[in-house]
Amino acid sequence: MKEEMNEALLRVMDSSFYIMGDSVAELEARLADYVGVRHCVSCASGTDALYLALRTLQVGQGDAVFVPDFTFFATAEAVALVGATPVFVDVDEFTYNISVADLKAKYDSVRQAAQFTPKAVIAVDLFGRTADYTMLEPWCHSEGLLLIEDGAQGFGAMLGGRHACSFGDIATTSFFPAKPLGCYGDGGALFTDNDDWASMLRSLRVHGKGADKYDNVRIGLNSRLDTLQAAALLVKLRHLSSEQQVVQQVASRYQEHLSSESVGLPVIPNDMVSAWAQYTVRVSQRDRVREALQEAGVPSAVYYPRTLSQQPAFAALRQQPCATAVRLTSEVLSLPIHPYLTDEEVDTVVRALQVAGDSNTDKKTIGS
Repeated sequence: MKEEMNEALLRVMDSSFYIMGDSVAELEARLADYVGVRHCVSCASGTDALYLALRTLQVGQGDAVFVPDFTFFATAEAVALVGATPVFVDVDEFTYNISVADLKAKYDSVRQAAQFTPKAVIAVDLFGRTADYTMLEPWCHSEGLLLIEDGAQGFGAMLGGRHACSFGDIATTSFFPAKPLGCYGDGGALFTDNDDWASMLRSLRVHGKGADKYDNVRIGLNSRLDTLQAAALLVKLRHLSSEQQVVQQVASRYQEHLSSESVGLPVIPNDMVSAWAQYTVRVSQRDRVREALQEAGVPSAVYYPRTLSQQPAFAALRQQPCATAVRLTSEVLSLPIHPYLTDEEVDTVVRALQVAGDSNTDKKTIGS
């Protein structure tokens, strides 16, 4: 891939067309075809993608947007940026994605309180697993709620034969380097079948332009994808399927060799293919286990150490943290996973985790 990448980047540099060049249009067409929707509109980041989706769907002051309590800050941040109010919803015990049962309960509470207008749901495809769109799509439609798929961690995943980023009214993704399809900096994209929304997104990402960039028909922002990033993504997209096949093998090796008695393993429903943005397990006395892994030279990460409702930025909302989400913040531990991880390296991680588990005095079953 290195030679392909160097050639692609050099072509852009030789063209001197660094913003919205031909590679951007080609990337958008290829991404739309891959996902299976009519339109892909690229932008500068996954956070911008969420903001642009909310702006396009006319979500704003006085509106309530339901978001999972256990995810990255940007999901709720974008809601606040358009002037709406995030309502934090608990997540499923095993998939860690938004709980449909708690969503319905929070929706009823907001309607009864009549302080905000229930307007939209943002469902996150956490750690590479899609949210439960088989339940979410018909329910949101029946209640007149807009549905946004936050597929920042889910690109390449599938549910019921459909690719991630094909669900909801508008879907978003991120090309941050750590994502399943990552570039060499920040980048993002939106997906929709709605022609009018696609047109609005293209206007908003370039200062609200009309016929040209000096015809500003609305207030927008500067959120264009660099041509260099698009060129890099085109190369990576060509290798995405083969790389994800290898990642599936890495995840399967973890699943086969880790003991479910001491480690809570990821749960993948039968009709789902995970993109494995993270391989996240649950362990008791997580911090002690992580220290033991570090001593053995095995890297790990914690996504996330606090819920969104516990973030100081949202303290004024005075919403109670969600129980399952809070429990996950003290138990989740993400292990190394990528397409260049060898079997020997996976086995090293497994042995280190087993040793760390054996030294852990608390043997309770996680997720039971």
